[in-house]
Amino acid sequence: MQNILVYIIIALGLSTVINILLKKIGISQIIGYILTGTIIAYGFDLHKASHSHELEMAGEFGIVFLMFTIGLEISLAKMGSMKKEIFANGLMQVGFTSIVTYVLAHYLFSLDAKSSIIIALAFSLSSTAIVLTYLKSSKEIYTPYGQNATGILIFQDIAVIPILILVSFLTKEGDQDIAVILWHTLLSVAVVIIVLFTVGKKVVAWLLHFSSSSEVDELFMGAVLFIVMAASLFAYYMGFTYSLGAFVAGMIIAETKYYHKVEADIAPFKDILLGTFFVVVGMKIDVLLFVENIGLIIGLFLLIFIIKSFFMFMLLRLSTNRATSLKTALFLSQVGEFSFVIFALASSGHIIDEKLASLLVLIVIFSMIITPFFVPYINTITAKLIKEKDIVTDMSALSGRKNHVIVCGYSVVGKFVTQYLEELDAPYVVIDNSNKHVKEALSEDKEAYLGDVSKTSILEALSIDKAAAVIVTLDNIQKKRLICEAILNHAKDVNVIVKVVSLEEKEKLSDLDITTIVDGKVEVARVLVERMLTCQLKYN
Repeated sequence: MQNILVYIIIALGLSTVINILLKKIGISQIIGYILTGTIIAYGFDLHKASHSHELEMAGEFGIVFLMFTIGLEISLAKMGSMKKEIFANGLMQVGFTSIVTYVLAHYLFSLDAKSSIIIALAFSLSSTAIVLTYLKSSKEIYTPYGQNATGILIFQDIAVIPILILVSFLTKEGDQDIAVILWHTLLSVAVVIIVLFTVGKKVVAWLLHFSSSSEVDELFMGAVLFIVMAASLFAYYMGFTYSLGAFVAGMIIAETKYYHKVEADIAPFKDILLGTFFVVVGMKIDVLLFVENIGLIIGLFLLIFIIKSFFMFMLLRLSTNRATSLKTALFLSQVGEFSFVIFALASSGHIIDEKLASLLVLIVIFSMIITPFFVPYINTITAKLIKEKDIVTDMSALSGRKNHVIVCGYSVVGKFVTQYLEELDAPYVVIDNSNKHVKEALSEDKEAYLGDVSKTSILEALSIDKAAAVIVTLDNIQKKRLICEAILNHAKDVNVIVKVVSLEEKEKLSDLDITTIVDGKVEVARVLVERMLTCQLKYN
């Protein structure tokens, strides 16, 4: 016990020092955690401990809490609107990547059929931990490519379930009929969905209301942790992954009024446990084996990178523009953390050779180490590779623009705003993060641009500090808050007018120095009374 405490203290201190140094040179903290794990493993000869079930469980719960926070942002309604991103794009990506990888493994590298299937399925998965962490921190999760990547990653996490079932079936060498396994799985899916979205939903709502009404932060936090852990364990006991249960729990809470508070409270636990996960990854690195096979590892990684990026790009081009397709493909070009589980099960079940499994694990680790260095430059790489743009993104015409009105969002309200501005003969530009909305505005001869207004580079391009006003017409309260924060941090004196649809939304923006908040319901009531006053009375 005392030795364990010593290792934990050293890991905490070492990771803190390393991450502080790496942050100064702009390197992701993920690299710091991986380096910490490698240093500790070699410094204290803890390579065997890296395969400890308890330690791997602690690391896995970092993924659990990450998936829970993603669930918070994807309610049932939003998941319904993301059917294409999750099920169509996700199925195509996993399916085509697996087929191509299988053909190469089996026919080019002469591996047996079982090993080729396992490798193909494992390499079709991408890193939820790295990609979603970056997209959330950079706020790019709300962009078209961020939504595409998120949807495909959700499908991949769901796909882990049948993949693990297949590995189990291959391990047992057909002792149990696969039809029976699939039937039990479908039955378990039905039970999980019914329990979590009926009984679970009522229990979650009651528990959050009860703990919140106590006005004791510790009780509310305890209730949230209980919900996450209980949902995870329930899903696990039904034969699924812990993270899937947590994801569903997040979706349930997303339907309640507490989801913003829950997300803020859970963030420290998620970050600490994610750090633990990457420390465990670092402990798995066999430096000697890596050095001996460095050429092969890098070569195979580049092959996987090219295959995944190319096929993802080609598939997404069927439904979206080139820039978004390429960005999504590059974000998902690495190999994911669930591959560790697949290779571990396949190796213990003697489906693939142990030495081959060790080499494959090193390829996964190398992929995860390279990715944090690579993803911050994806936008730059895409801009250099793709010169043509399907919609207007060049904002050079706005340089030096003054006293213009910036309309954020071109949905229903945004369209009416532009009509009234035209009646007043007021100069304006439209900025939206949706390809569809921008194309629609352009087709109506509006000056419109594609961009995320929460980004400093976009604010500068819009000459926002010289604008007469910024009108925010978006519906999503999270996006509205991000945009308002960015605008006020960049130009404190600019006039910001924001539309809200409820008192709850108004309260969530009350701490910001917004010039005017327009409550849609209040304004409708005022107009109704004004119209009533103009009516001619029928009776004297």
